[in-house]
Amino acid sequence: MEHFYLPFEKREGFSYSHEAVDALGEYEKYQLSFHPERPKYLDYLSVFSEPEECLSNEEFGSCVIQTHRAVIRSGDESVPVMLIGQQSGPTSDFSLMKKLMKDPGSVSRWNHGMPTPAAFRKAFEAIRLAEEENRIIITIVDTAGADPSEESEAGGIAWHIGRCMQALAESRVPTLSVIINRGCSGGAIALTGCDGVLAMEYATYLVISPEACSSILFHTRHKAGLAAEISQITAKEGLKNGIVDDLIIEPEGPAHRFRKAAMESFRLSVAGWIEKLRRTPPDMIFETRMRRWEKIGSWQTIGEEEILAFEKPVSCFIPPPEKGLFVARHKRCTDSDGKKIHDPVLYSKLLADNFVCSSCGHRYARLTAHDYIDLVLDRDSFREHPETRHIVDLDILDFPGYRQKIEEARLKTGAASSFITGDGAIEGEAVVFCATNFNFMGGSFCMSTGEKIRQAAKNAVAGKKPLIIHASGGGARMHEGCSSMASLPKLHVALSSVEKAGLPVITIVTDPTLGGVAIGFASRGLRIFEHNAGNIGFSGKRVIEQYTGKPTSKEFQTTSWLLQKGFAERTSLPGNMKHDIAVLLRQIKEGHTDPLTPKKFS
Repeated sequence: MEHFYLPFEKREGFSYSHEAVDALGEYEKYQLSFHPERPKYLDYLSVFSEPEECLSNEEFGSCVIQTHRAVIRSGDESVPVMLIGQQSGPTSDFSLMKKLMKDPGSVSRWNHGMPTPAAFRKAFEAIRLAEEENRIIITIVDTAGADPSEESEAGGIAWHIGRCMQALAESRVPTLSVIINRGCSGGAIALTGCDGVLAMEYATYLVISPEACSSILFHTRHKAGLAAEISQITAKEGLKNGIVDDLIIEPEGPAHRFRKAAMESFRLSVAGWIEKLRRTPPDMIFETRMRRWEKIGSWQTIGEEEILAFEKPVSCFIPPPEKGLFVARHKRCTDSDGKKIHDPVLYSKLLADNFVCSSCGHRYARLTAHDYIDLVLDRDSFREHPETRHIVDLDILDFPGYRQKIEEARLKTGAASSFITGDGAIEGEAVVFCATNFNFMGGSFCMSTGEKIRQAAKNAVAGKKPLIIHASGGGARMHEGCSSMASLPKLHVALSSVEKAGLPVITIVTDPTLGGVAIGFASRGLRIFEHNAGNIGFSGKRVIEQYTGKPTSKEFQTTSWLLQKGFAERTSLPGNMKHDIAVLLRQIKEGHTDPLTPKKFS
């Protein structure tokens, strides 16, 4: 039988002992985690009894997530389970894989192991089916990330990932996730928001690939090894950082060389966890889940004196000109023929277009958290929550330059972190309001944001108030490694607790809302998309164009584009946002709008 060998496997004297693997570089451990011969999801089916495929279809990319009813032995009993597994390729048999990969159709069908909207729809349906049949859910994670293409954005991939996380957060049956190989980015977090997260000993769990991290951090992809080391991506480091609950030891060595022993270890660990999860009474599943996720993440607090040293309201709202009706045009404006435009801009038109140039699409301003507080809430009604005011970001990885970036962001924005929560009022009705500062490190989602949303949700439930969240940001924060991404299920559980209390969650989606922010709180509740916003979805435009090698369409990821695709239900200008939310709250109170009805996707 022909085998594939990574470069380090060819070194003279290399053994597959635990000591030899532990001595590898971090990037080599990353390569090991997706060795093409490591067992895949379909290989692990042999651990279960009576596997029966369900929900199969031929939609593009659907095969990357496969679903099976099955049975597992737990103690003296046979326990019915629903398996939702990411199959990152057709086979772990290298000889067979080489033959299959010569067929362009097969290569395309497996989409490099990256799930598409069709795959996530299948996972969502399997979660619901498991609840109907009272089956414990086991997700098997193995992915390089969700599909970064315009086709997937047009299929609503961000909202489908968010819907999977919400479904796991609200599942009426226990849930367990196992990372068997590589669990990367949104493709992984979609299925790891469970009551327990296990990982094979030589798996990796990461928010961004080392190559992409290196490109962003060092402006080259050639320092991927350093990026892997900084980001702490191995399963052992995930255990240390509290985002993995238990390691499944590969007792004789890596699973691609010692398959039988690794799979038996998998069986024993999963059976043990199933026995533990079965002990939770059905009426305590969600409460137990809340207690688990409130412990996820790390942050620190700073004192009031330190906050007052930099705190100030910062606005990016462009005021009307003091004289005349026009404001200066931005310097790089060109028309469709590439000819420079120098004429000033009529302020009333710029305001009506939400500060977006009608000639070239340039955004003149991205509003701050303070701007949205002033625009949405009654004057002087906002009072920051004392529980969240002092929570700030913690550099758990000792990530290069992170502390300095935080200090710079505080001075620039006048805020302690990228997220602020408090109590306020909208046309006299008391609400809990949360806002994101895009100017604070791109509004990236981080561990402190996850905790602040949890606290805000808790306050909303205690005060029986609607929860209003302004969403903006470029994704999960790589400076905190996978711990930032692993805080996303935490917010889904928190927001579900608000809706379970019969209270509305309203999300204001603005420019930009991508990645972790999009699949997190921007995918929840009754959503209002800001007029003329852009860059709303999962993968950013530049990432997609680099991956596909072709430009995206003209209106791509704008509010109007999302309206055409059926993923934006309500739109509003910033200046009308307060009134529109007040109307929505009245409709909910009068029973004309159901605050708990999720958006239905085809």
